[in-house]
Amino acid sequence: MKWKFRKFLVKLLRLNNTPPEIALGTAIGVFIAILPMYGLHTVMVVIAAILVRRANKIAILLGTNISLPPTLPFITWAGYEIGRFILRNDYPALALVDFKQLTFKKVMHLYPPLFLGSIILGIICAFVFYFIVYYIVDRLRKRKHPKKMYHHRKKHAK
Repeated sequence: MKWKFRKFLVKLLRLNNTPPEIALGTAIGVFIAILPMYGLHTVMVVIAAILVRRANKIAILLGTNISLPPTLPFITWAGYEIGRFILRNDYPALALVDFKQLTFKKVMHLYPPLFLGSIILGIICAFVFYFIVYYIVDRLRKRKHPKKMYHHRKKHAK
């Protein structure tokens, strides 16, 4: 059993490991993490891993770690403020007192700007992380194997 798990883990780590595939996986994970779909992130990661075959599965999972307890308040605030700016409705600015007196009705009222802003923030962060991760992985590989050029895999039509 232990040997099968180790073999599966090694296969998973070697799966889709070109710089663009690792960067794509990270970007997808970051996008998912920023969405305010609390409790559904794991399900979304599994669905993304199945649907986006070219993305590195481990990188998708690791990308979701941007949304940890220390960063979550800032991500939530930024998403809400972006959505509030775009919707230009009578949504209030968030204050600490709002979280102390939070009701389901208040959450439902604040959710539209939070969701819209989080989608926009998620897209921006996904692009930023894609290029950062691509650059880092590409540089590390070139440093490790300076003579070996990593060409991106191409699917040949039959």
